[in-house]
Amino acid sequence: MLKIGRPTWRETIKGWLYVLPMLLIVLVFGIYPIIASFTMSFFTEYNFFTNEVLATGWGNFMDLFLDPNFQLALKNTFIFVLGVVPLEIGLSLLIATLLNQITWLAGWFRTIYFLPFVTSVVAIAMVWRWIYNKDAGLLNHGLGWLGIQPIDWLNDPHFALLALIILAIWKGLGFNIMLFLVALNNVDQRLYNAAKLDGAKPWQQWCYITIPMISPMTLLVTVNAVIAAFKVFDEVYALFGGQPGPANAGITLVYYLYRAFYEQNQYGQAAAAGVILFLIILLVTLIQFSISKRHVHY
Repeated sequence: MLKIGRPTWRETIKGWLYVLPMLLIVLVFGIYPIIASFTMSFFTEYNFFTNEVLATGWGNFMDLFLDPNFQLALKNTFIFVLGVVPLEIGLSLLIATLLNQITWLAGWFRTIYFLPFVTSVVAIAMVWRWIYNKDAGLLNHGLGWLGIQPIDWLNDPHFALLALIILAIWKGLGFNIMLFLVALNNVDQRLYNAAKLDGAKPWQQWCYITIPMISPMTLLVTVNAVIAAFKVFDEVYALFGGQPGPANAGITLVYYLYRAFYEQNQYGQAAAAGVILFLIILLVTLIQFSISKRHVHY
């Protein structure tokens, strides 16, 4: 008979040795940079090359909130998150539901939708730069059929952020669709059979069976999507050719951090921006988990 008791010290050491390589990677590339960023955010006068700290304080945080570019980056980031996350999750769930009903060429359709996720952001941006072209772009050509005048998507400050949102939604669909498909395939078919016997219509089955049963996956997808949206950078850099859009219309928090650190050599201010971004993501994630206690069914 197998006896289960408290692990011995030998077994404990063996377990720690198994996880030690990954633990070291997490500490070196995860925990240490976070601690270093928090520390550097208080360096008001700092020589990066000699690692000499001349003055410390809250000056970096005060300068950030007085900086119009940071205010614009903060505003754009929240608009981007609110524009991308709901539409991305809604479209992903809708497409996944439709794909789950397809039996003929199902694998082909899933591959097509997953391709944007595994494609280089630079390649995707090159395609979308052509789509957004004012004179020969596919999008303006389609809008022309509706009687809408051509829009200069990449050079007009009023449409630059919208162009970025559309690209981000399209790029993020594939991974979320795959996750939703996994969740949909794990729903017990007997629940649908019982609902059919009770006269439930397809829409009622989707609302009262599918949505509650896949709610844990919906939470996972939502948290991942929110974090990814707050950290958007590659799409901005690639779509606007290394710039944050016309008149900084596409600047985000991460792009502001990148510019402050690599272009302006304001290391303390860049670290402070990273700390603020970290705290915002942490707060939003905690709110999501708090709400999920009432709406997620495990």
